[in-house]
Amino acid sequence: MMSGIQEDIYAVIGNPVGHSLSPLMHNSAYREMGLAARYVAFAVADLENALRGVRALGIKGVSVTIPHKVEVMKYLDEVDEEARQIGAVNTIINDRGRLRGANTDWLGIVRTLREVMDITGRTFVVLGAGGTALAALYGIAREGGRPVVVNRTAAKGEQLARAWGCPFYPLAEIGALRADCLINTTPVGMYPQVGASPLPAAVLGNFRWVLDVIYNPLATRLLRDAGAAGCGILSGLDMFVHQGAEQIRLWTGREAPRLLMREAVKDHLLVS
Repeated sequence: MMSGIQEDIYAVIGNPVGHSLSPLMHNSAYREMGLAARYVAFAVADLENALRGVRALGIKGVSVTIPHKVEVMKYLDEVDEEARQIGAVNTIINDRGRLRGANTDWLGIVRTLREVMDITGRTFVVLGAGGTALAALYGIAREGGRPVVVNRTAAKGEQLARAWGCPFYPLAEIGALRADCLINTTPVGMYPQVGASPLPAAVLGNFRWVLDVIYNPLATRLLRDAGAAGCGILSGLDMFVHQGAEQIRLWTGREAPRLLMREAVKDHLLVS
């Protein structure tokens, strides 16, 4: 039966998105906030036409995930200064057909790290060179930390390190590094490849803390190995919740119920 209430539609676009828990998290928040809104997932291969659809359908806001965070920028009408400096967009605000790009990933990472440490003056090894790595580098530099880029592909990693004025090391040399925190921004170990890890367990003792931006599974192979090596561990769940709550604030102007969002996702991960 039709309720007669018009809902605002929000969406996540990426490829793949079938296992994304963004709809669960956002829809839980909208119900708690009393919003007439619904959040859906779209697997998108043709990004340009997908954004035409966002305009045509009046979708109010969009979360952007792998692999579109960088490419999406060229199809937007405007990009916020923070997202421009980062070089990646994970959030689109649709203002009456004008699409503006923003980035809340860096806030999610910074807020998660702040819960356990002072970022200023500390050294962070950022593993990967994609959109989330860009956000991590921006957040660390903005907070006065010292980033180090590690990536499997040397050319891409070197380019990123030059852009941020920080050191680069190939993945094969990570065993020689010591740092206050390792941040994995790669998708290695994400569901359904739950047995995979981007690093051998033997090198993890070189880091005081390990943050894996993957939230599904809650305890990745990397984090299990890090815990066994005596590291403090930070799952991607808190980053996921913080960046999502910031998206809701950008779209609605209201603060989102972060604790409820966290519990909704955590409960699903524990029972699935």
